[in-house]
Amino acid sequence: MIGDMSKPRSKEGGLSSSSLIEFGSRLRQARLSAGLSLAGLAAKLAVTKGYLSRLEHGKATPSGTMIDRIAAVMGMEPGPLRILAGHLPSDVRRILYDHPVTAPEVLREAFAEYVVERSPAQAIGSTEIPQASMTPRPPVPPAGHFFYELVLADCFDWMDGREPNSIHAIVTDPPYGLREYSATEKMKLRGGRGGVWRIPPSYDGCQRMPLPRFTVLTAQDRANLSDFFHAWAEKAARVLVPGGHVFIASNPLVSHLVYMALEQVGLEKRGEIIRLVQTLRGGDRPKNAHREFEDVTVMPRSCWEPWGLFRKPCENRVQDNLRKWGTGGLRRTSPDHPFCDIVKSAPTRGQERQIAPHPSLKPQGFMREIVRAALPLGEGVVLDPFMGAGSTIAAACAIGYHSIGIESDPEFYDMAVKGVPELAALLPNGASNGHTNSSPRRQMGLFDGQATAQ
Repeated sequence: MIGDMSKPRSKEGGLSSSSLIEFGSRLRQARLSAGLSLAGLAAKLAVTKGYLSRLEHGKATPSGTMIDRIAAVMGMEPGPLRILAGHLPSDVRRILYDHPVTAPEVLREAFAEYVVERSPAQAIGSTEIPQASMTPRPPVPPAGHFFYELVLADCFDWMDGREPNSIHAIVTDPPYGLREYSATEKMKLRGGRGGVWRIPPSYDGCQRMPLPRFTVLTAQDRANLSDFFHAWAEKAARVLVPGGHVFIASNPLVSHLVYMALEQVGLEKRGEIIRLVQTLRGGDRPKNAHREFEDVTVMPRSCWEPWGLFRKPCENRVQDNLRKWGTGGLRRTSPDHPFCDIVKSAPTRGQERQIAPHPSLKPQGFMREIVRAALPLGEGVVLDPFMGAGSTIAAACAIGYHSIGIESDPEFYDMAVKGVPELAALLPNGASNGHTNSSPRRQMGLFDGQATAQ
């Protein structure tokens, strides 16, 4: 199953070429009607001639801010320009934010069954009354699939077929190498027999989730892991737009191998997001000798999870990259609070695991914070090439971002097909009424009080 996105993407991650060409054609027509040269309009807009030329030829997607500037300088109505460039009006965006699952039905009710046709001869700023002929609307996508696309495929093959510079951010929790999600190890996991997966005992009637044992990886396993992520990073760097960020989950035992592979292909390390979370990993006494060595812990109890933060190099300055590609920075939590690299979290709630019982499912409360930060202008496409049960895609859907999830395992893929709409409909505090909280909560600082479980 592939959920429809609102519009197909172009080479540079914008809209379909026909929409951008139409935008560029109208911009050029308005410029010539005003008697402005390319250099003259570029000077008024404070952009380069090259960038303006790309806009007029449909080879670049303007930001909402740039559209407003063009409209003000040219005396044009910004609304139609925004729609051509793929920027939804605020009222439509609000409907989509507040109703991520039922948005198509809500929009159908809000805008009725028909649209008014406008004659091709009518200019964007024309006051001419549109023709009265009515055309049926195109089919509305299935509920819950407005923002995202799910693909059952190998992500290496999928990225090979993807246009370069067409993804604005990658947020993913990959398999740490090749063993724990191999066919053999997944059979052991699903059969409850362990293998590389540690099947922990239940405590007080509470069944603990399986965890991969990274301490059993051999030297060859670690070499294979490095090779795997080096090959993956090359493909990821190709599809990312300049300035696009990668958020990649890891753990303290293997993160250095993953990070080195990403740096070797030219991705810039921009820091590390620390998810503060109390888990049951580590803290155990020696196996089969716990009574003899009661005061010994083999490994420290894990209280944090590292997420590597990388960026494809920008073109020129960050501000130039933001204008051209819409990337290069991170979205602030609020005007007064930047996005911080420490995020207090909690283990994934039982309600979410019931919806999507994937062994590595991340909580929506945490995922919505980092997914939101990934697109600095709130525009673009988020990719999760190792989708699993779809927690990244659900978070993007709840926020109102376009996203694509790739999963090679049919069972996990089916889990995502069912789970994404339900996870997206959850409120961060656990309530579910088909709406989401589109306003992000303020990130808690390292020394704030205890985080609410999410």
